[in-house]
Amino acid sequence: MNKFKLWISVFRLRTLPLSLSGIIIAGSIAYYNGYFDVIIFSLAILVTLGLQILSNLANDYGDGVKGTDNRNRIGPERGIQSGKISPKEMFDAIKINIIVLIFLIFMLIFSAFGTHHFLSSIVFFILGFMAIYAALRYTIGETAYGYRGLGDLMVFLFFGIISVLGAYYLFAKSLEHVLIMPACIVGLLSTAVLNLNNMRDLKSDTESDKITVAVKLGLIKAKNYHAFLLIFALILGMLFSLLYYRSLMNLLFLVTFIPIVRHIVFVYKVKEVKELDSQLKILALSTFVLSLTLGLSFIYNGM
Repeated sequence: MNKFKLWISVFRLRTLPLSLSGIIIAGSIAYYNGYFDVIIFSLAILVTLGLQILSNLANDYGDGVKGTDNRNRIGPERGIQSGKISPKEMFDAIKINIIVLIFLIFMLIFSAFGTHHFLSSIVFFILGFMAIYAALRYTIGETAYGYRGLGDLMVFLFFGIISVLGAYYLFAKSLEHVLIMPACIVGLLSTAVLNLNNMRDLKSDTESDKITVAVKLGLIKAKNYHAFLLIFALILGMLFSLLYYRSLMNLLFLVTFIPIVRHIVFVYKVKEVKELDSQLKILALSTFVLSLTLGLSFIYNGM
């Protein structure tokens, strides 16, 4: 594998669609309410992708220098783990990513608020830097929160609540109660993706003293926790389709429940954690398709 292809693999492109789920839902609801702006949407997408790539690079660096990514790890080989990218090269890539992100965040906030809404601009600058800090501190540093069982909470907040509510506010300069359930659904599904990843890495994380929720619970209880996250998300989805029903298009996103239910059954029956690796793409894509179909229902009803 040449260096370019190696860096592309380090970006972990398969994780990117999941990160866009909250932005897609927020943009679609903004369209329904007449607030959509293509420039804000495009910049929000770029910022989100940049944050996800930063998180992937930082995780590669943090787990790599700590030795968590060792020969016992299941899943795609990471950059530092492979020995083909040095920690210094990875750290330099992180710094470049942060510089680009700061520029994109500035452009996004300026596009959304201009020279008005000064307080909102300050709040979103703070949120932007908090997101950068959270992406870095998941695995980097002695007090990395990903090593203390706090990763699930942070994913729920940043991929669900902040992603949906924050992105919508950029469009509308206000919030709507209709956002709460979709934000929780995306947050729960995204947390389930992280938990699935942590169940897969249960052995290597335990040996490396990386205390994730899955490590704390053990495999059996982690499976129960996984089922709870997904079933709760499905229940919220069904309630949302009933409470905000406008047409049959509102039910379109329910088709994504089929692969998610099949996934729950598969995980429950798994004996070897290495079998969970194939499910990461299924659950992440199911979440992404759910956001697309839910968004399409709002766009359709807003036409």
